[in-house]
Amino acid sequence: MFSKVKSIGIFGIDSYMIEIEADVSGGLPCFDVVGLPDTAVKESRDRVRAAIKNCGYKFPTGRITVNLAPADKKKEGAVYDLPILIAVLLASKQIKLADNNCIFLGEVALDGRVRAVNGVLAMVITAFNNGIKDIFVPFENAAEAAVIEGINVYPVSTVKELIEHLSGEEQIVPAMYSPSSPVISEALDFADVKGQVAAKKAMEVAAAGGHNILLIGPPGAGKSMLAKRLPSILPDMTFEESIETTKIHSVAGVLDKDNPIITVRPFRSPHHTVSLAGLTGGGSVPKPGEISLAHNGVLFLDELPEFKRDAMEAMRQPLEDGKITVSRVQGSVSYPSEFTLVAAMNPCPCGFFGHPTKPCTCSQNAVRRYLSRVSGPMLDRLDLHVEVPPVDYKSLSDNVSAETSATIKERVNKARALQVKRYKGTGITCNARLTPKMLKEFCIMSSEAQSCLNQSFDSLGLSARAYDRILKVARTLADLSRNEIIEKENIFSAIRFRTLDRKYWME
Repeated sequence: MFSKVKSIGIFGIDSYMIEIEADVSGGLPCFDVVGLPDTAVKESRDRVRAAIKNCGYKFPTGRITVNLAPADKKKEGAVYDLPILIAVLLASKQIKLADNNCIFLGEVALDGRVRAVNGVLAMVITAFNNGIKDIFVPFENAAEAAVIEGINVYPVSTVKELIEHLSGEEQIVPAMYSPSSPVISEALDFADVKGQVAAKKAMEVAAAGGHNILLIGPPGAGKSMLAKRLPSILPDMTFEESIETTKIHSVAGVLDKDNPIITVRPFRSPHHTVSLAGLTGGGSVPKPGEISLAHNGVLFLDELPEFKRDAMEAMRQPLEDGKITVSRVQGSVSYPSEFTLVAAMNPCPCGFFGHPTKPCTCSQNAVRRYLSRVSGPMLDRLDLHVEVPPVDYKSLSDNVSAETSATIKERVNKARALQVKRYKGTGITCNARLTPKMLKEFCIMSSEAQSCLNQSFDSLGLSARAYDRILKVARTLADLSRNEIIEKENIFSAIRFRTLDRKYWME
């Protein structure tokens, strides 16, 4: 006998409909799975056989053929265990399916339990877009799947529970989405940062406009402290950003079970020994790397010169395009990667080059070699270059309370709201993502500002990319001042944030 049930496959963060076809016929006992299955899918034969027997059903004798259509796409993972099991039971007439307009997802344990799988949110979105009304997912994935409205999400704990629902004996209650307020750790607050007024202002500008920033200074000055507190002043995530970010983390298998939907902007801080594949994504079917997991959040690269050159340079395209394309034998996958890059580094190997009190023990050639590990094109893509000087005793011992993250975030939210309103309908949400064509339309300068930028461009020898980024930063500074026109002081401040490289790299 022949049966057919529906499931969903996934490639990158995109998913597609799959039909699981099962045929049970006479002949020598055999169980074949065809349709370009990987090893995990082939092994589902043993899991399905054991689960059927241990759930009290009869495993069919004879020739069993299961086809995963379309047959020209590689199928991977244990997500097809549950639909294969249902298809085999249907083909052997042990159960009936009243409505075939439903989807089955999940890994099956030998005792009939249904285990969680990765990428469920992306699969539920595809099911909804294809008019599916019911989807059966592992119980642990139900909270993640229930975010999508308009489709019934049934959490399944065991195969027996599912079959009882299909037969009408005992119905499974659909999962309901319960939105929760974003929870940001109160332990990380800008009020804890002593001194560093200029650096904190630069972090505010980076948050308000989505700009990339480089922090350079001696050890212990507070570079990491500043970077780790950036998420506390970033604007709250929109629902669309939460869905897109959650899809990436779900596919990568790093989604927190206690927080199935990401409502706080991610903060990723890979160690400098991270490989190229770990940063950009990899595998036979590429999985998301750190720069994609940081999408809509912050990617912090501490000790920037210590990162491998190929890994560091691989970020140049994502910083420009907001996405990364990883090509493998199985095909090419594009992952979104619109993140705020925060890079931190020492000015030399010992860390005290230019320190006011501690002498630098590095030779001039050693300093030059160390700084040259960060290429010019990479520096050019960092909108803000900020020096983080050592903090003196007076600033550290001062009991005067500094601005809290909540206060700074209010200004950031107001500035970002202006940008969202200004760029409505363009697909752009922050100044850092402005295209060259949009710069002419939205970055209108006063005559004094134009004159200041003109003189600085020639005297400093700025590149075309530096010109664009100065305008973007100046646009953000104007937004923080609630000005629609970019004034001279905005241009001056933006240029000041671009000239730190000349103090170190041009010496």
